[in-house]
Amino acid sequence: MKISDTLWIAGEASRAAAVASFDWVGRGQEKAADAAAVDAMRTTLNVANIAGKVVIGEGERDEAPMLYIGEEVGNGDFAVDIALDPLEGTTLCAEARSGAMAVIALAERGGLLHAPDVYMEKIAAATGLEGVVDLDFSVSENINRLAEALDKPISEVQVCMLKRERHQTQIQEIRRIGAKLVLIDDGDIAAAIQVATGAGIDLYLGSGGAPEGVLSAAAYKCLGGVFQGRLLFRNDTERERAAKWGVRDLNRKYDIHDLAMSDVVFAATGVTDGSLVSGVQPGDSGFITETLLLDSASNRRLLIEEDRG
Repeated sequence: MKISDTLWIAGEASRAAAVASFDWVGRGQEKAADAAAVDAMRTTLNVANIAGKVVIGEGERDEAPMLYIGEEVGNGDFAVDIALDPLEGTTLCAEARSGAMAVIALAERGGLLHAPDVYMEKIAAATGLEGVVDLDFSVSENINRLAEALDKPISEVQVCMLKRERHQTQIQEIRRIGAKLVLIDDGDIAAAIQVATGAGIDLYLGSGGAPEGVLSAAAYKCLGGVFQGRLLFRNDTERERAAKWGVRDLNRKYDIHDLAMSDVVFAATGVTDGSLVSGVQPGDSGFITETLLLDSASNRRLLIEEDRG
């Protein structure tokens, strides 16, 4: 068995989580929506022909009853690491806003960074821009270098960031130099992937969850492009948590191949309509879903629409 053979397992797991979340769209109950997604994804993984270990999950064992970091799932002997977010955008789902989706990535055992649940500073750009943008450059330098590489004025460069108070300095700098800025409330995995797919956004910047960074890097492993991350720590407790998960260099700059070290498969199924995938809809045979499937080994990039139970 090869990691490519688990692509359909990933797709089934993300689809199950998305469908389970659908009944909670717009009901204002984030925890209930997340619990439904977690339970459905776990049930699907537990009957799959894998010996899976969750390395990016819902939290540590004492914080998450299911799909916690270190949990073993599956009914086979092909050893894989699993990174997952059964409901990326719990608030988006609860408030019936666009962009909620179920996400999962699988790699051979040892193939994904065991990232602690802390913040990660991130930068992402499309294929061909390797060496042009870098996490160590200033916002202005990255945008200027990007504009030159893309042969277009700074005023046409489009940057995406999470709308957070911690980003105010960067937001002001982007606006000062005249680039376009797209601010999003949630869903930084989808935003980062949009950059790789050339869907209008030229650069993704800012800090968000480290687990989401690993999932984004898994997608970039399949799509190509630039993705870099650096863990950010707010206190000694977070530093100790990182050491517990094997992080030795707390200032390390990670690239795609540091975050996703082996071939990977990636799946994302929409819960609500978004820029990456469409949301769940009632169908003639059950539920209509749209799933993005990516496989780094075979270079498969599939967008699957299904109408079934």
